[in-house]
Amino acid sequence: MQFTAQQISSILNGTVEGDASAAVERLAKIEEATEGSLSFLANPKYEPYLYTTGATIVIVNNDQVLSAPVDATLIRVENAYSAITVLLNMYNTIKLNKSGVEQPSFVHPTATVGEDAYIGAFAYIGPNVKIGNNCKIYPGVYIADGVTLGNDVTLFSGVKVYFDCVLGNRVIVHSGTIIGADGFGFAPQADGSYQKISQIGNVIIEDDVEVGSNTTIDRATMGSTIIRKGVKLDNLIQIAHNVEIGENTVIAAQTGVSGSTKIGENVILGGQVGVVGHISIAKGTQVQAQSGISKNIKEENSKLAGSPAFAYSSNMRSNVAYQRLPELERKVQELEKLIKEIKSLT
Repeated sequence: MQFTAQQISSILNGTVEGDASAAVERLAKIEEATEGSLSFLANPKYEPYLYTTGATIVIVNNDQVLSAPVDATLIRVENAYSAITVLLNMYNTIKLNKSGVEQPSFVHPTATVGEDAYIGAFAYIGPNVKIGNNCKIYPGVYIADGVTLGNDVTLFSGVKVYFDCVLGNRVIVHSGTIIGADGFGFAPQADGSYQKISQIGNVIIEDDVEVGSNTTIDRATMGSTIIRKGVKLDNLIQIAHNVEIGENTVIAAQTGVSGSTKIGENVILGGQVGVVGHISIAKGTQVQAQSGISKNIKEENSKLAGSPAFAYSSNMRSNVAYQRLPELERKVQELEKLIKEIKSLT
């Protein structure tokens, strides 16, 4: 699909500088763009590419001053970065705009599917499933008995949603993610073996949540594992049974949260953070990558680092001191030698 500079300018409320009929059919980075590409300049350090790019159209800020001739047609806007975000969202919407039911797929007779839904080939939708309007169920998705999906939900290929789980509106789940598998519940026995504890709860994911690829969210032993509104989960994350994650919290890849832990709203957990079970983390907490949280975090808006994690500023000072340990050891040895010499003289 092609768009002209004039059409793009109208969408962005911009001003065309150059050939308004110039057309593009793809998006590209300014340093890699070729003819027929649309690009943008938002970071000043990339300005040299503006004069060498092969892009047909480049979006720039209104206040961009040219220091050399430009071959591309320019579209001037208030904020180039925001403008390209609008276009990326439009492009993605067009790219993912699918509808209808592909075959072979299975939809149980007791399941209900809303208007304008897309169900890809080899998808399985079980008994008593409720799917809202404008949902996208990509090929190979498994939705078990009694699952409820709100409106505008997208489940990419290979997603598995176990029985009785509930997903709200505008939830996006990427490929390979499993929602509602059994929590890690085993009771130790007198003979040293472990007896499985049945996990009869579910997972509730509220509105506007996005879950990355190959993430696992375990069902509760009883009650619900809850992911609150606006949460963003990266790839390869483990959320254990009965965990609750507060609104607008962001968690980066390879983080693990143990069972029954409560995470407040607007928390940020970096990559590979480990969180023990049965604790609470106050809202606004920020935790550096590879940190370990082993106790309750009660102070809101804390910044933590280390394993076990403690105050970020103290952790940084400790790291500086740690790097100086060889020098401090040498000085201690010199002092010990000097003290020994002084003692020998007295």
